[in-house]
Formats: sequence, structure tokens, C-alpha cells
Amino acid sequence: MTEDQHAQQDPTTQYPQPPYAEQDQRDQHPGLESEMQPRPDYGEESYRGSGKLEGKKAIITGGDSGIGRAVALAFAREGADVLISYLEEEEPDAQETAQAVEDAGRKAVKAPGDISDEAQCRRIVEKAVEEFGQIDVLVNNAAHQMTVSGIADVSTELLDRTFKTNIYAMFWLCKASLPNMQPGGSIINVCSIQAYQPSPTLLPYSSTKGAIISFTKGLALEVVQYGLRVNSVAPGPVWTPIIPASMPGETVSQFGGTSPMGRPAQPAELAPAFVFLASQESSYVNGETLGVTGGMPLP
Repeated sequence: MTEDQHAQQDPTTQYPQPPYAEQDQRDQHPGLESEMQPRPDYGEESYRGSGKLEGKKAIITGGDSGIGRAVALAFAREGADVLISYLEEEEPDAQETAQAVEDAGRKAVKAPGDISDEAQCRRIVEKAVEEFGQIDVLVNNAAHQMTVSGIADVSTELLDRTFKTNIYAMFWLCKASLPNMQPGGSIINVCSIQAYQPSPTLLPYSSTKGAIISFTKGLALEVVQYGLRVNSVAPGPVWTPIIPASMPGETVSQFGGTSPMGRPAQPAELAPAFVFLASQESSYVNGETLGVTGGMPLP
């Protein structure tokens, strides 16, 4: 292996490190991946599938960009058809993701709408069943996040929005999906390092992420009798549109710099964890949280 190849495999330097250009998309929340600098890497040039999810049908919320886009691409290259759920404002990003799925030779279904509404969650599941005939994998990835100065800055509106998007929607989507899942099915929830190391400036968000861990463990014990598994992935800092859409520009420019890796993760680095939990390779893994944190410790 050449020195350049070794350098490309050094996880601390294989992707851009902060400082990044100051960028602020808070006035256009939830933000667009197409406007980020540098552009996140979702695996378009690097991910190679090997049939781990051949014939599977998946729902991915927040599938238009960031982690959701990387997972959609990886699932498609592993042989799965994918429905992506996203907010209508994210249509430009969603089109790019759907094209990536179709370029992999799989079916892409788009389901725009706000999952903080229970009826929309039911519509997503109904559309997946109508298009695919079944649901094998549900990835609850979409989340609402906004920085605050402290608890005094947390409005009831923000609290409602965060919990309805991050927790209520997860309940609603699981409840609607489970009757349409067969043995071997997998639910993957996205929690966060924030569940274990909460930042005061992200108090509503971190509170929901802690709840997701309990939800995952409890639901896993219930549904294993049906041959289904429920697990979660806990990312550390990841370079996705939610960052410039929820933080001031000067914070964004330094994002991930305090990680042991000295940088945030790229979405492409998260996708393999989801493929593992969706596939039969993790058949004896249930109720667990898989950390992809760059060395930030989980308890």
C-alpha cells in the first residue's frame, strides 16, 4: 500500500477538518445539503454493495439528505427498494436522493410531508405498502433540532415541535408499520451522543434522544416474539444540513472540531451501521445502541 493510500485510510484526515466556511441556514430550516460547503459525502463514489438487503423494502424518514441520504444510497446498492420521507421544502435534495436510488437499479418512492402530524405518518406507511407490498426495514431518522441559550429560551412551540418530530412520529410510524412487517424485519431508530452527553444548548433535542433509547429497548422486547428486531444508532457530530440549519455560522465553522477525530463524521461513515442492523448479519442484535461517535464514549 502506498503512502497516499495509507493517508486516505487515516480516519482523522480522510475528510475535511474544521474550520469550515461560516454558513447559516437557520432562516431556511431544515436546510439544504446542496448549499453546504464542503458538500457532505454520502457515499456516491465509495459505497459498494454486496446484496445484503436483496429484495428488501425500506422506509427512511429524513431520507432526502444527510444520514438519511447515505442510508438510502447504501440500502439501494445492497438491493433494497426505498421510500424516503421528507419535508416539502427539501424537495431539491429529495430529488437527488431518489435519483441515486434509481441509478442503483432500485425503486425510489418519495413521500413529502410533515411527520409531526400523525395522519402523515399513517400515509407514509400506507404508501410504502401500496408501492412495495410489504415493509422490511423502518429507519426513524428524521429529527428537529434548534440551538437555544438555555431552558429559559425553550418555547412551548419548540418543545412541541421537537418531541412530535423526534418521539411522537417514531411511535406513530412503528405502530403503523408493525402489522405490515414479517419475521426478519428490522426497525432502526436514530438517537445521538446527545442522549449520553447532553449539551445545554440542545436541551429539547437531547431530551428526545434519551427517550429514544428507552423506546428502542422497550419495543425490542415486545416485538421479538414476532421475529422482529429494534435497535438504534447513536451518531456523534455529523456534517449534515441540520447543522447550519440550527446553529449560528461561527459555531458551524468549528463543528466537530472537539471530537477525538478532530472533525465531524461524514454521512457515508454512518451508512454501514444501518446496513448491518437491517441485515441478517445482526440477527442476534436486539434492543442495542450502536455508537458511531468517532471516539466520544457511550456509557
